[in-house]
Parts: sequence; structure tokens; C-alpha cells
Amino acid sequence: MANHEIDYKIIGEELQCVEVELDPNETAIAEAGSLMYMDSAIEMRTIFGDGSNQDSGFLGKLMSAGKRVLTGESLFLTAYTNAGMGKRHVSFAAPYPGKVIAFDLFHHNGKIICQKDAFLCAAKGVAVGIEFQKRIGVGLFGGEGFIMQKLEGDGMAFVHGGGTIVEKELQSGDMLRVDTGCLVAFSSTIDYNVEMVKGIRSAFFGGEGLFLATLRGPGKVWIQSMPFSRLSDKIISSAPKMGGKRKGEGSILGGLGDLLDGDNR
Repeated sequence: MANHEIDYKIIGEELQCVEVELDPNETAIAEAGSLMYMDSAIEMRTIFGDGSNQDSGFLGKLMSAGKRVLTGESLFLTAYTNAGMGKRHVSFAAPYPGKVIAFDLFHHNGKIICQKDAFLCAAKGVAVGIEFQKRIGVGLFGGEGFIMQKLEGDGMAFVHGGGTIVEKELQSGDMLRVDTGCLVAFSSTIDYNVEMVKGIRSAFFGGEGLFLATLRGPGKVWIQSMPFSRLSDKIISSAPKMGGKRKGEGSILGGLGDLLDGDNR
């Protein structure tokens, strides 16, 4: 195996974290800001590039880091190495309520494609890069644009999705339609496209948007029940407005409800 072999434990239910167990000199990589806690023997250092072990020189590392920026990530990853003698632990937290999905890339043909910002952490040697969508319909209307993340290697990688995660296994010829925002990840063998919702009334008044992702097997698909975009929209719609008024809960009471609960500004 080219990647470091790490053990792990996923902790929690609604807001999960992953605790990685490192043997001496083993290393895990993670996005900046995802650290939760670590043992005293763990050493941190910033790495420039995609996290793989390949010695591609400065120009190669610059190219891989630049590609990461296109997916909304930073130029740098953080490496956590066990510099002690025994087993040590480091934990990484999910950024919002949802589930952590563990992938053994060795059992997924060495590659998983996922939405932008889904990557949480991985074993040293896993390459965190970008996947360009070749079809213009996917790029324009797929919710993730032309660019998605790809995780390549033969070790463990961890991604995060919002709400509950549903795993679907598609056989050859099977097809699944998914809301574009609900798609977390899929196997490299999946044929991914986007199609317009049929029927103008369905598109404009159905409340589900104009486009759906179509995924054809064989391969696996991981779907999230609460995309961060939906969560943020709900928070914004319920937040206080410019005049200090909030959106009335329940709609029927409206302003009367504000008076009853003490909000009479």
C-alpha cells in the first residue's frame, strides 16, 4: 500500500467526529480548522500540495494546491504525525450536523468523487484533487459546477455530509435521480449527468428546482438528507430582519405571537 494504514473510530450521532489512531511515524492529513483534539506526542505541520506522498517538486505541488483552491479549499493541508513510541490519537470534527462517511479507497477502485467541501481527513498518501465534469449540463446546472473533489489512493479517507446519509448501490443499467444538492459522493464507475425536470409546472411550482442529478450504475452513491445550503437557507429565513423583527413562527399568530412571547419591539 502507498498510503499510511490508520485505524479509526467514528464518535457521536448527530454531530460526529472521527478519532484516528496512529502508530509511531504514521500520519493523517486534514483540512485546516477540522482538528478537535490530539495527544501530546502528535506533531503538526503544514503541507503544500494534495497530501499524497509523490515527490513532484515545487511546481507540481503548486499545481495541485492551485487545483484545491478551485474547489473552495485552502492552499494548505495539515499533517498530524505520531512522533511518540506508542499508539496516539487525533480527532477531527464535522463542521455542521450530519454524518462522517469512511471510505477505504482500496475497495473503491482507488477513487471516490465527492462534492466540494466534503473532505474531512485521510491517511497520509491520499491525494485530494479536483474532478472536472466533462458535460456542459453538469457544469452549468449540477449544483457543484464543473468541479468536484476527488480522493485517490489505497488508504482511508473521510468525508462529511449533512443530516442522515443514505447509501445506494446501483447495478449495471440502474438509474437514480437525486436532488443536486443532496449528492455527497459516488464511485468512479458511476455515470453522472444532470437532466431538466419534465413539465414546466413541476419545474416552477414543484419546489424542487429545475434540475436533478441522474446517476447510472454500476457503483455506489451516497446521499445526504440535509445539504448545508438548505440548512443555511432555513437559518437565514428565520433570522431577525433589518428592523429587528423575526419571521413569525406558525404564520397564523404572526405579530400577535411576537407580543405573546415578549418580542414587542
